[in-house]
Amino acid sequence: MSQRQIELEVLRYNPETDTEPHFQRYSVLCEDEWVVLDALNHVKATIDPTLSYRWSCHMAVCGSCGMMINGEPKLSCKAFLRDYEGVIRVEPLAHFPIQRDLVTVIDDFVTKLRRVKPYLIPKEEKSIEAGEYLQTPAELKKYKQYTLCINCMLCYAACPEYGLVPKFIGPAAISLAHRYNQDSRDGGREARQQEIAATEGVWECSFVGACSEVCPEHVDPAGALQQVKIKSTIDWYQEHLMPWRNK
Repeated sequence: MSQRQIELEVLRYNPETDTEPHFQRYSVLCEDEWVVLDALNHVKATIDPTLSYRWSCHMAVCGSCGMMINGEPKLSCKAFLRDYEGVIRVEPLAHFPIQRDLVTVIDDFVTKLRRVKPYLIPKEEKSIEAGEYLQTPAELKKYKQYTLCINCMLCYAACPEYGLVPKFIGPAAISLAHRYNQDSRDGGREARQQEIAATEGVWECSFVGACSEVCPEHVDPAGALQQVKIKSTIDWYQEHLMPWRNK
């Protein structure tokens, strides 16, 4: 099994002792099949136990190990060391406050996610005795892609609009709202539109497309946002030019 020496340059910040973040370099002997997360785990276990970062599954499922790796938002459990040459710089996700080292404060994302009501709001209540809410394979296919979001927030770190306009609800939250709006069993679109069709919602998106480029699950949030724009535009025309449709 081949090994090589790598240099990790990791952003460090302890709010109790540091006035500002700084970089610290670690030299690590790594296995060929390791990912960046493995290298960080090795540093924490054998070199510096004070290093702080989030991770859980090591399977690109939980979404918790997102970091900036050489300036690009990545899941550190999917970033193979063999794909990098020279010094590997590891930083916390961009556009989020730093809590400590590579750990960010995600309260803003969680608040915005809650605002878009990312859950099924049934069109009509059914008793247990009445059976399930049935759905055809074609109806499932309409929104299935958007169910793959793992809330990793890489799209927020890549989104220039979120960096410039912090009030922007952002790609993941709007994509998840779109997921439920597309669900044939759901009746909550009107309530979600109050959030996602507002100025701070989808209309802040300038369609750079960076969110879809970094998405590890290929959810295509940029595509979802454009679909929301189209549907919101149709709503506006129907309300102002075809008011009888709303009666």
